[in-house]
This record gives sequence, structure tokens and C-alpha cells, in this order.
Amino acid sequence: MTVESTAARQPRRSAGGKAGTTGTKAAGTTGTKRTTTRTTARTAAAEPELVQLLTPEGERVKNAEYDRYVDGITPEELRGLYRDMVLTRRFDAEATALQRQGELGLWASLLGQEAAQIGSGRATREDDYVFPTYREHGVAWCRGVDPTNLLGMFRGVNNGGWDPNENNFHLYTIVIGSQALHATGYAMGITKDGADSAVIAYFGDGASSQGDVSEAFNFAAVYNAPVVFFCQNNQWAISESNEKQTRVPLYQRAQGFGFPGVRVDGNDVLASLAVTRWALERARRGEGPALIEAWTYRMGAHTTSDDPTRYRHDDERAAWEAKDPILRLRRYLESVHHTDEGFFAELETESEALGKRVREAVRAMQDPDHFAIFENVYADGHALVDEERAQFAAYQASFADVEGV
Repeated sequence: MTVESTAARQPRRSAGGKAGTTGTKAAGTTGTKRTTTRTTARTAAAEPELVQLLTPEGERVKNAEYDRYVDGITPEELRGLYRDMVLTRRFDAEATALQRQGELGLWASLLGQEAAQIGSGRATREDDYVFPTYREHGVAWCRGVDPTNLLGMFRGVNNGGWDPNENNFHLYTIVIGSQALHATGYAMGITKDGADSAVIAYFGDGASSQGDVSEAFNFAAVYNAPVVFFCQNNQWAISESNEKQTRVPLYQRAQGFGFPGVRVDGNDVLASLAVTRWALERARRGEGPALIEAWTYRMGAHTTSDDPTRYRHDDERAAWEAKDPILRLRRYLESVHHTDEGFFAELETESEALGKRVREAVRAMQDPDHFAIFENVYADGHALVDEERAQFAAYQASFADVEGV
């Protein structure tokens, strides 16, 4: 299986299918105006002003403000970023296939968003704390969470298969936008402790419409919390397009709360790394929050329960496919750093081994210990939890005689 091509991963829809101009009337003057306005909005938004260090053709672009954050990066580190993206995509493809085979109940793919996640994830320090949504598989990889541990909750055998304190990587958050408040509160605690670490909260363009995110922005600004808000704008909140959510670029919202915002090319792993390093460093210095809007694209479905062909054109997807984050870095590695085919061949072998390991791990997952629900509720023991555990044990024991009949 190739891990670099996205073209064969999704069903195609003809140009006559329904475009991203949802809500357009079939006839009438008003319907025509709506179509024109929204089409223009999507066209204008196709090439926004953003921070870019690598073009889609793999050419290095100089940037006086952000170059210094990646100027020291070595060819080996660049190959490491490429490896991260390839293996993350391979894991994601395997998880999607497992869901289609009935091994997982649901899966939220990150296809197309690898650069935003790997770049920002590799910008974090070990003592930084990450608050993800349910799609940050690449960030989890960067934080050292075993990819097989991500799949337990999607298989329904646990509520999160890793200890957040081991990797400073919080459990996946399903409630849209709520993790922004959790991240801000944690960051406020860092300030009280006098530590120099930082927090990064991930969310999507859809979550930016939630009140929790605006509340988090306000608290972070007022208390000068060391938190970076990382919004992956993948253009679609399920079937809601960008122009139906906001009239201004999302990164500009930060200005209204009193802290800086920047839009970065989310398909450029170097730019994502540089901008996130900038934001995290200023947070650690006590300069407060920042908002990063990573301009990217969700190449696949919202989740495996979604059918994007009902609301997106093929030509829109094809335009973003030409900006593929993995191919972009490969071109740069081949043209500037003369990376040979041996590296790519070895990586392909490694990716296949990862896919095999993931398949076997998922199929071998056992049902959880019923008493695990009482763990990690309080930092210390609690009499009420102990009482509930004892009651549950008695309840479980009451079935013993029946099962023995």
C-alpha cells in the first residue's frame, strides 16, 4: 500500500454533484446571488495570506520573522519529520480499514492534516501539556503515545488507552471545544506554580463557533495564561463550509481578545513547526496566549459515518491534493538534501510493519476490567468512591450463582 497518494483513498464525485454552496436555491434571483457570493468567497479563500516556508512544489521560501525558528534544522531532522508524517498516515489508513471491517466502531481520519499536527507536535517540549480533540493522532505520535493505544476507545474497550500524565497528552475530547477551557485552566495553574512550561489546545474550525472556545480566549487573555490555541481549519465543520461559520479569518479573532493570531500554511510542516515554536516560546516567557490558524484541508470524511461526496466537489479536493504535505516535503528532501531512494524504501517497509502491528493489536484487544471505571477519578483515595467500588463488587458477585447454574 502506498502511503503518499491520497487520490485513491476517496470516492470521486462528478462535477455535476452538489458543491460547497450548500443552501443555494434551485431557481430565482435570490438563489443566484447566494451562489455567486459563496463561490466567490471560497475562491477568494483558496489562497489566503499565510506563513509559508515550503511551497507545494517543495521550494524553500524565506521568511524574515519565522526563519530563525527552523534555520538550524538538520537534514536528519527533516527526514524525521517526513517519517513522522508517513507513518502517521499509514496508521490512519489502517484504522480506517479496520473500521470498515467492523473492528472499530468509528474513526476520525487526519488524512491531509499531517503537516499541521507533526509540525506543531514536534515543537512542544516534554514538559508542555497537550489538550487534543479526537483527531490529533499525529500529535499523539509526537508525544510518544503508542498508536495502538489510541484505538481502544474507538473499539469500545476503554475510555482512553493511555495515562495522560505519562506523556502530558490529555485523553481525546469528544465534546466539541470543551478542551479549550480545560487547557486554559491548566495553563493558569502553571502560572500559579511558577513553571516555565506551556500548554497547547487543539480544535477545529467548527469548534471555533462554540462558546467554550470564546470563553477560553477571554480567560486566557485576562489571566495572561501560557496557552497556545491551535485551530486546524480544514475548511469543513462536517458539512458546514467556512464561509457559513465566520465573516472574518479565524486567526483575526485573537485580536479582539487582546492577543496575537497568525495563519500558517497547515500543509507545510516547516512553517507549522516554526510558528508553533514561536507561540510556545512567547508563552513560556510569560507573554500570554496566541492563536494559530493552520490553513489545511480534511481530505477524507469527518468520520467514517460521514459521506463528504454529498457536499463537496471533486475539483475542490483535487486542488488540495496538489498541496499534499508529504509530497511537498519529499520534493524538498530530494531536490535540496539529495535523499536517496533507499531511505524511502526502508520507510515503506517500516510503514507496512506498523500497519501489521496495528491490525494484530486491535484484534487482540480484550474487554476491560470492570473495576477500571473507579480509577483516576480523584488524585487521592476517596471514601465515596471506595463505597461505590464495594457496592459494584457486591452487584457483580450477585450473578455468580446464576452463572454457575
